[in-house]
Amino acid sequence: MNEVGPPRPDEPADRHHGRRWVILAVIAIAQLMVVLDATIVNIALPSAQADLGFSNDNRQWVVTAYSLAFGSLLLIGGRIADLIGRKTTLIIGLVGFAIASALAGAAADFEVLVAGRALQGVFGALLAPTALALLTTTFTDAKERAAAFGIFGAVAGAGGGIGLLLGGVLTEHLDWRWCLYVNLIFAAIALVGALVLLPRHRREKSVKIDLPGTVTVTAGLFALVYGFANAEHDGWSSVGTWGFLAAGVVLIAVFAWLQTRVAHPLLLLRILLDRNRGAASIGMFISAAGMFGINLFLTYYLQQSLHYSPVETGLAFLPMVGAVMVTSTLATNLLTPRFGPKPIVPLGMAFAAAGMFWLTGLDASSTYAAHVLPPLVVFGLGLGLVMAPSMSAATYGIDPADAGVGSASVNTMQQVGGSIGTALLSSLAAGAATYFLAGKDPTPDLVAQSALESYSTAFGWSAAFFAAGMVVCGLLFRRGAPVHDPDAAPTVHM
Repeated sequence: MNEVGPPRPDEPADRHHGRRWVILAVIAIAQLMVVLDATIVNIALPSAQADLGFSNDNRQWVVTAYSLAFGSLLLIGGRIADLIGRKTTLIIGLVGFAIASALAGAAADFEVLVAGRALQGVFGALLAPTALALLTTTFTDAKERAAAFGIFGAVAGAGGGIGLLLGGVLTEHLDWRWCLYVNLIFAAIALVGALVLLPRHRREKSVKIDLPGTVTVTAGLFALVYGFANAEHDGWSSVGTWGFLAAGVVLIAVFAWLQTRVAHPLLLLRILLDRNRGAASIGMFISAAGMFGINLFLTYYLQQSLHYSPVETGLAFLPMVGAVMVTSTLATNLLTPRFGPKPIVPLGMAFAAAGMFWLTGLDASSTYAAHVLPPLVVFGLGLGLVMAPSMSAATYGIDPADAGVGSASVNTMQQVGGSIGTALLSSLAAGAATYFLAGKDPTPDLVAQSALESYSTAFGWSAAFFAAGMVVCGLLFRRGAPVHDPDAAPTVHM
């Protein structure tokens, strides 16, 4: 969710007022491209792995490279938009995202694929905050802004489900590379609309880029993710694992210290020090780690153990997406306004933990209807109860002047949670498979069973994360429903 303040009076949007709903379509296409790309590649990943021949140890980097680059640069993306102008930033983001997608789609080896995915994340970090800022300044009437943000939020919320289904269709009927090439179509449509429709926005001359903060937080996040990923093939006792993890912790601590000293910090620490916002950030971090994990490992289970086609795999995830939408809507419109996040988020964590633990029982003889669908729906119901109230609490009560960095902060926690969660769960899953095969003749049946052990381990640890989140969020969230502010800015779920 993002929360934004009213447009500044110096924004020259009036002469474009008549085109505002067409401009909304352009902005929504750009946002859909960014959100969709976080899931569309998951369905294509088994086919890409078979085509390029990379190992199970490395496959998680195809997912992690995108989310890590996106999450670590999201805070600075909005600053750059203010510095060089929003129309210019959107155009650069669209062109760059298209080029990165073409590079990844044409990859002849694993290294180029990962580099392209990382570049997608870099330009996605420009697109996401810029699209939201343009939406804010395009709609000045309160009622129209609420409607526009509702449409924008629906597009953002549906993007994940669209990505899963579209990824299956493109992989099965064309090629896995089209899961990346399709972005060129979206980018071209949005680029034409941006060039023709968007006004030029005056750049904010007072904006300064916090270079030390950018360098330390980016390097720190990379070190953490790389340390967890390195454990997959070098083990937890190697210097390459704990050395990077230690370096990551130190760099993140240095970043936090710098944010209290610089005049234009990337992250206002006072935003996260509030109990509700801190708990909400933890909720987003854990839910993203669990969601990215289930997308990756359940995709491999469905395609390699149950021999589902890519389209069938995409369809298999849709009940979870539907469950998320049902409980997200229920939590946003009924439960949170009445009870506040304290009872809702821990309940959602409990549902998600139960769903993940249920999935640990999957084996080669399991069926979708009896053994996959029920825990998948339970997990989706819980995820909706976690994400919607957490998104709301993460920016509730923030001063309008801090709303941009506040919404970027929660999105950063979501993306970083997905990166670290994917790397950590992949390492734990690989370790379980290696341990299972130790001292045994790796026959095809044993290799298949080792894969099941790895999936079960990932689901079990994910369940433990959600259980821990249930306790932490239950302790941190304050009691009571939020007090409604009639002058509060509209919000949008990301």
